[in-house]
Amino acid sequence: MNKLKRDRQFRPLPVPNVDVHGLFGERQDAICDSTAETLLDRCVQAGMIRAIDVEQPSDGVVIPIGPWGGSTQMFWDSDLGKSIETVAYSLYRRANPALEARVDAIVDMYEKLQDKDGYLNAWFQRVQPDRRWTNLRDHHELYCAGHLIEGAVAYFQATGKRKLLDIMCRYSDYLIKTFGRGEGQLRGYCGHEEVELALVKLARVTGQKKYLDLAKFFVDERGTEPNFFTEEAIRDGRSAEDYHQKTYEYSQAHEPVREQKKVVGHAVRAMYLYSGMADIATEYNDDTLTSALETLWDDLTTKQMYVTGGIGPAASNEGFTDYYDLPNESAYAETCASVGLVFWANRMLGRGPNRRYADIMEQALYNGAMSGLSLDGKTFFYENPLESAGKHHRWVWHHCPCCPPNIARLLASIGSYMYGVAEDEVAVHLYGEGKARFEIGGTGVVLTQETRYPWNGAIHIDVAPEKPARFALSLRIPEWADGSTLKVNGEPVDIASIEVDGYARIEREWKNGDHVDLDIPLAPRTLFANPLVRQDAGRAALMRGPLVYCVEATDNGPGLNGIRFDGKISNARTSEIAELGDAVALDIPVVRETESWGATLYRTTPPAAKEATARFVPYHLWDNRTPGEMLVWIRSEN
Repeated sequence: MNKLKRDRQFRPLPVPNVDVHGLFGERQDAICDSTAETLLDRCVQAGMIRAIDVEQPSDGVVIPIGPWGGSTQMFWDSDLGKSIETVAYSLYRRANPALEARVDAIVDMYEKLQDKDGYLNAWFQRVQPDRRWTNLRDHHELYCAGHLIEGAVAYFQATGKRKLLDIMCRYSDYLIKTFGRGEGQLRGYCGHEEVELALVKLARVTGQKKYLDLAKFFVDERGTEPNFFTEEAIRDGRSAEDYHQKTYEYSQAHEPVREQKKVVGHAVRAMYLYSGMADIATEYNDDTLTSALETLWDDLTTKQMYVTGGIGPAASNEGFTDYYDLPNESAYAETCASVGLVFWANRMLGRGPNRRYADIMEQALYNGAMSGLSLDGKTFFYENPLESAGKHHRWVWHHCPCCPPNIARLLASIGSYMYGVAEDEVAVHLYGEGKARFEIGGTGVVLTQETRYPWNGAIHIDVAPEKPARFALSLRIPEWADGSTLKVNGEPVDIASIEVDGYARIEREWKNGDHVDLDIPLAPRTLFANPLVRQDAGRAALMRGPLVYCVEATDNGPGLNGIRFDGKISNARTSEIAELGDAVALDIPVVRETESWGATLYRTTPPAAKEATARFVPYHLWDNRTPGEMLVWIRSEN
C-alpha cells in the first residue's frame, strides 16, 4: 500500500484526556503515593524553595561553583519545574489538596520573584544578577525556562489554574523581545536544549503561534556561523577555547541542525534538540527538518543504542563516544537520556504513524527509562548499566537531581504518549489498560483498551463515538510481533492488506458498540548484537514482547557469568512474581558452570557445567529486591 502524505499533523492528547490502569496505572499510583511528595520534600531539603522565596534572604552559592564556571544550583528552577509537572499529573489522577497547596505556594513565590519585564530565574536574579544572558553556552537559563514552561502547561491542564501559565507567558513574551535577528536582539540559543519543545507545548495550549516562531528561531539558529557561543565568549571576555568539553558537538552546536548527520555530544541535550526539531517539523510541515531527523535516527538506532533503549555510554561527557561502543557494566545510559529518546520518538510520530519510531519509543520507555524509578516510587537510578557485580543501586537523591522528576513526569503523563490524533485518524502507539477521550472531525470519541499488556498480548478495544463517524483507527503492529491477528466486530481482518508503515489502518464509519481485537504473540526471543559491538560478542539478550529480561543473583545465586543459553528458549516457562507486582518471569533451560575454580588464576581445563534452569525477570524491575549481581547479555552457544 502506498504511504500516506506526510503533511498530516498528529498531536498527542492532553494528559487529563487519558485514564491509564494496568502496569502504567500501577506506576502512576506509586507516583501519587510517594514520588510526587518525595520530589517536593527533597527540593525543600536541597534549598530550592528558599532560593525562590524573596521573603527570605538569598543563601547565595550553596553548591560550590565548578570548574566549568557554574553550579548545579543554577539548574534548580528546572528541577522545580519538572517536580511541579509531576505533581500536576498526579493531582489529575488523584486529588491531594495538601500537595496542591504546596505547589500553589511555590507558584506564588515565582510570581513575587518575577521581574517587571518578565524575566524569571532564581540564580540570575538572586545570586548573579549581573551575569544574565552572558553565558548561554554553560549556564542553562533557557533550559530552566523550558522546564518551568512545561510545569506551567501541565499544572494548567490538570487543575485549570492559570497563574503559573500566565507567569510563563509573560516570561516567554520577554524572550520573544530578547532573542531574534532584529536590532539589539540576541541571535543565541541555549547550551542545553529544552526550551524549544517547551515553547511548542505553550503554543499548543494557548493557541499563540508566536511561541512556535520563537522555538523555530532557536532551532534554525543553532550551529550557524559565526557561532554564537564563540561570539558570546569574546563579548564576555572569556576564551572561546577554554571550554570543559572543548567541542561544540557537546551541545550539538557545531553545525546547522539540517546539516547534522551523526548523533554526538551530551545525550540528553541531543534528545531534547531532536524533540524540538520534530515538533517544529510537524507544526510547519518542514520536510528539511524531518529528513535530517531521519538520518540522525538511523545513526542512533543502528550504531549507538543499547538493547534497552539506553543511550550515551560514557560518564565523561554524559553522552556519545564511538560507533558500536556499548560497554555493559560501565554503561552510563542516563535515565534522562532514555526519557529524552521517548520524547523524540513520540514527536517523530507527529507527521504520521510509523512503527520505526513507536517501537523504539516503547523499547526505551519500558527498559531504559522505567528502570529509573523503584517500584515504591521512592528511589532512583541515574545510570542504567546492563551488568552489575552487585554494587550498583538506586539512590535517594543526587547532587544533580535531573532524573527523579524526569522519569516521574514521563510516567505520570504516559497517557499522552499512547495516542496521536489528526483530523481524520487516531493512532494507538502504545498498548495498556485504560480509556482515551478525544474529538475527531468534530465528533467526540471514547476509546477503551482492555488488556494485560505487556504481560499478555490480547488487546480488546471498544470504540464509542457520540454519533456514527468515519475515521481511521491505526494500531501499531510491532516489528517483532510475528503472527499477530486482528478482528473488527468479531470478523477477521488481514493485517497485511491494511498495513501502512507498520500500523494496521482500519478506515470505516465507526458507531457505538464497535470493537477491535488485536492479539500480539509474546514469545520469548533472543537478540544478538552486531559483531562490531565487541562487548557482546558470543552473548545474547532475552526479550519477551517489548521487555528486555535479565538474571539477578537473588533468583539464581552468584556467578551469573557462568550461565549459557543452549538454544532452548522455546521451552521457557512463565510465572508471576508477586513481590514484583505480578510481573511475568521466564524460567529457561540453560547450561551452567558448577564447580569452584580454585585458587589459581588460569588453568588448562574449562569449568565443568551441567543443565540447569535460570530465572529471568524484566530488566526495569531489577534491584527492587535483595541486592546482588545482575546481567542482561548472557553467554550463548549459538
